[in-house]
Amino acid sequence: MRTQVGIVGAGPAGLLLSQLLHQQGIETVILERQTRAYVEARIRAGVLEQGTVDLLTRNGVGERLASEGLVHEGVELALNGRRARVDFRELVGKTVTVYGQTKVTEDLMNARAADGTTMLFEAADVTPLGFDSDTPVLRYRHGGAEGSVDCDFIAGCDGFHGPCRASVPADSLNTFAREYPFAWLGVLAKTAPPSNELIYSRHARGFSLCSMRSESIARHYMQCAVDEELSQWSDDRFWSELAQRLAPDTQIVDGPIIEKSITPMRSFVCEPLRFGRMFLAGDAAHIVPPTGAKGLNLAVSDVSYLAEAITAYYRTGRQDLLDAYSDRALARVWKAQRFSSWMTALLHNFPDDEFETKLRTAEYEYVLGSRSALTSLAENYVGLPL
Repeated sequence: MRTQVGIVGAGPAGLLLSQLLHQQGIETVILERQTRAYVEARIRAGVLEQGTVDLLTRNGVGERLASEGLVHEGVELALNGRRARVDFRELVGKTVTVYGQTKVTEDLMNARAADGTTMLFEAADVTPLGFDSDTPVLRYRHGGAEGSVDCDFIAGCDGFHGPCRASVPADSLNTFAREYPFAWLGVLAKTAPPSNELIYSRHARGFSLCSMRSESIARHYMQCAVDEELSQWSDDRFWSELAQRLAPDTQIVDGPIIEKSITPMRSFVCEPLRFGRMFLAGDAAHIVPPTGAKGLNLAVSDVSYLAEAITAYYRTGRQDLLDAYSDRALARVWKAQRFSSWMTALLHNFPDDEFETKLRTAEYEYVLGSRSALTSLAENYVGLPL
């Protein structure tokens, strides 16, 4: 096959990049190692920044989002049972929208299929070659046969374990990582959420978060040990523990749990994000702890910058935006890492000494009592400008 941009990965980053480029008349081919059903079923993030919502809407994939997305004008913070609301609209004039990543993926997938974009699922052993030349190529196997995609550019939107970053010589990469000493136990339950906004809670027993995917599907998280097993967490134990970590007036409604998982917390960034004619975006380039709801939104900002740069190249021959892509994307990535790290430290219990625990409690009390601190939190949560 021959195309202009070969995209590795059919997650939100790769699909959105294809959508943005299609809007500008630029051809793409998408290679994905999993099945379409697997990709569409992956349960991930669910809070979209204002800029993400605006970008999806402008580019033809906002119809269902507008009808089913839940616009949130704030979140609640709780400290040992004391609750306070952070009013985004009043503080910074913006909102966020709860709309599951599975729906974002479905919307983008349907749009790409309707436009006839080539999406090759179950493409094995994808290998980017020649990206340091003017003739990059993607090799792969599909159905037992060898195949290739000749292209002008390669976009590595293939996740943390994908082949694109792995194909870069080690001496050309700088990586920065942090492993947190805890994990998140997450459940998806057929029950109404306890509030019409998210509740972030810090408690002596550990962090918890009450979120949602719809008005009848709740998404809850709790801090747990990294080495805990799902078998240790019966449904009854989960609901009992969650109730203990929330304010007494929080009305938790038990319901059938339809998905349960444990996710270690980590941060990761690689630099740079450009290697000749190959560019990294999304989880291939960075991972953030989910506390600040930045993972999917960072993928969106990456591909918005990349699409703009590629479009400028094809329209006018400009290469300055391609040259600037890495620095431009990383500037936003590190600001999101800062916020996510701060939120994680603010809300979780660490195996620190008592002095550190007291400092974190003082920080939380300061935030709850300071309009300036709440404004900073709101500004970062709804999303810094793209």
